[in-house]
Amino acid sequence: MSDARHIPLSQDAALIVALAGTAIPFAHSAEDEAERWLRALRLHGEVGRIMQALGVSESPLTDDPVSHETPPFSEQVLERVTRGAAAYTAERGGDSVGTQDLLRAVVEIYGKLFERVLYVRGTSARELIEHLGDPHPARSG
Repeated sequence: MSDARHIPLSQDAALIVALAGTAIPFAHSAEDEAERWLRALRLHGEVGRIMQALGVSESPLTDDPVSHETPPFSEQVLERVTRGAAAYTAERGGDSVGTQDLLRAVVEIYGKLFERVLYVRGTSARELIEHLGDPHPARSG
């Protein structure tokens, strides 16, 4: 894992981490943090392209609101996600942390909370991960 700490972020991943870094401190709950990660991820890089192709919106598709009862993970979650993403990058032999690595780290750290945020927007982490590397995710499946 020590090698993973020295893997640089791609431009898209750096932008997502910067956006999340400015948003996370204002989150009122872990669910709110997960939503803020989603907003950053859905606009940039390969993961953003997949989310947009699959029609993942910023707003929930249902009136079933996400609960906001879990205390925030705190600002240290940004470091945890970045370290986790670097470990995924090292595992796949990548030269830089990509948005797919950030997605996997967010899914790992937030677990069911992030799954719920995705569910109310019509997708799942499994579906997103299945489409990584797919040039036409909207036509797959």
